[in-house]
Amino acid sequence: MDTNLIIVIIYSYLLGSIPFGLVLTKIFLKKDIRTVGSGNIGTTNVLRTGNKFLAMGTLALDLLKGYISVYITIFYFESLTSLSALICFIGHIFPIWLKFKGGKGVATYLGVILALSYKFFLIFGISWISISLLFRFASLSSMISALIVFLYAYFFEIGNNILILFIFFVMILFTHKENILRLKSSTENKIKL
Repeated sequence: MDTNLIIVIIYSYLLGSIPFGLVLTKIFLKKDIRTVGSGNIGTTNVLRTGNKFLAMGTLALDLLKGYISVYITIFYFESLTSLSALICFIGHIFPIWLKFKGGKGVATYLGVILALSYKFFLIFGISWISISLLFRFASLSSMISALIVFLYAYFFEIGNNILILFIFFVMILFTHKENILRLKSSTENKIKL
């Protein structure tokens, strides 16, 4: 097997699998975030602890690990960029340290798309904020924004990011399957803006 392939898979997965939401809440709140709210280790659930600074820290660090993983790959192993992006994302969703029960991947996805193209990042951000202001559902905003990024790439970009962005959209739908059910039954929690 190609040595570069193995190297990229290892560091992308390990970076992606760092559970910053869990680490930060254990250090600063002496709590296990998995016993709070939805039990998820991501930004939205960390926000449910009432600590906005830890939620922002979780968002920033989860974003950063996605960005660093892809940035390193672009610099040293450019042909494996899409693989690195995918493996890092998978690492966040299925971290080995937490028995493969991780977050929903949106913040890590943000870091990945920022490394791929600042346009993707801006489109996601503007879409997310707009949809959140309209409907006040973080999950819905994330899913639709990921779709918008994919559609933008499909219609306006020339490159090899289209497939990986479609895979990300499908995986974000998968990680939000419970949210989709709650949206359908009108029991999904709204975000406070």
